[in-house]
Amino acid sequence: MKSHGSSAAPEARPSALRERILSAASKLFYKNGVHAVGVDLVVKESGIAKTSLYRHFGSKDSLVAAFLEEEDADFWRQWDDIAARYRESPAAELDAYVDWMATRLRRPGYRGCPQLNVAAELPDSKHPARRVARAHEEKMRERFASLARRLGLRRPVEIGAQLALIFDGAFISAPVSDGDQLAATFKKTVRTLLKAAAD
Repeated sequence: MKSHGSSAAPEARPSALRERILSAASKLFYKNGVHAVGVDLVVKESGIAKTSLYRHFGSKDSLVAAFLEEEDADFWRQWDDIAARYRESPAAELDAYVDWMATRLRRPGYRGCPQLNVAAELPDSKHPARRVARAHEEKMRERFASLARRLGLRRPVEIGAQLALIFDGAFISAPVSDGDQLAATFKKTVRTLLKAAAD
């Protein structure tokens, strides 16, 4: 922290300092990509000392993984909120996920799924952030497979994987597509899959 006069301002609590670093890094990583953002830029944007960043995260790789873990937790919090509202109707639950996704696709400046974006940038399968991204994808397929079972569809594991693929395709297409058109195509593709699965 900066010193004013003869007395120094108290340093932020460790948890608050960590959150400030992570918040600044997350915005930069999502907007610009992880390779384009160095530690010095995170330090500048968060207004903290570089030693504080390394004390809380150890390395840039760990900071990137923490960014994805935070994004992952937020994604599943929103997912679980939807699941809780439509517990008695799997069809309505799936419709709600589709509407939620379509809303995301229409956001100005939306760059898609941070998990997929980071995985595309990091070729090393052992990178801690790649492990977070892979776990996120596996969980999505499992969640959709569970929903397909509740819908009474045949081959629920296969349907779950197909739904996850449709969502991933929309995520990847988001930065280079018209949001409204992509959202409409996304919804139609999900409906087509479900109709074919029910026949």
